[in-house]
Amino acid sequence: MSRWEELTGGTSGQDYAARFAAVARKGKDVHGEARFCAALVPAGARVLDAGCGTGRVMIRLAELGYDCVGVDLDASMLAVARKQAPGLPWFQIDLAGFDADTLGIEADFDLVVAAGNVFPLLAAGTEATVIKRLAAALRPGGVMIAGFGLDEAHLPVPPSITLPEYDHCCVAAGLTFVDRFATWDADPYDGGGYAVSVHRR
Repeated sequence: MSRWEELTGGTSGQDYAARFAAVARKGKDVHGEARFCAALVPAGARVLDAGCGTGRVMIRLAELGYDCVGVDLDASMLAVARKQAPGLPWFQIDLAGFDADTLGIEADFDLVVAAGNVFPLLAAGTEATVIKRLAAALRPGGVMIAGFGLDEAHLPVPPSITLPEYDHCCVAAGLTFVDRFATWDADPYDGGGYAVSVHRR
């Protein structure tokens, strides 16, 4: 069982979506992740949203002209995503078992994005497997972006993966480090409790 399932019971989709809707109503930007991705690959590129949740990032990228696929384990989150964008491809699957061929999709993504603390909320011990499977879905030259908290101030659970551990898993999966930022607005990483990491296959 993933740490996310342990935390939420797999029933948090509506509440999660409502929280971001409330932020948007206050006039705050909720599309930083999509904007970050769009700065790295051109419109029309294929994007895999790994741990897509309610689809906030993917739906925005689709609006910007990207060819997107979303995968998530939480049925309640995907129910919200499918209601908001029924025409987009959403798949329910554990990332530790992700296989593009099994889902009937091409494993030639230009970009894989894992936002929303995906890696710290995986089932313990599956991080390396998930990174390997996501890396395998990238075309040569494709980019993987992951943003996640590193301390208890930035996570709903105790931290489970460090940046050196994440980087080591990426290297083992055939990915090369490109850059790291402190926010989805591309602020320079200063060693703080949240990091957005960019690796390339």
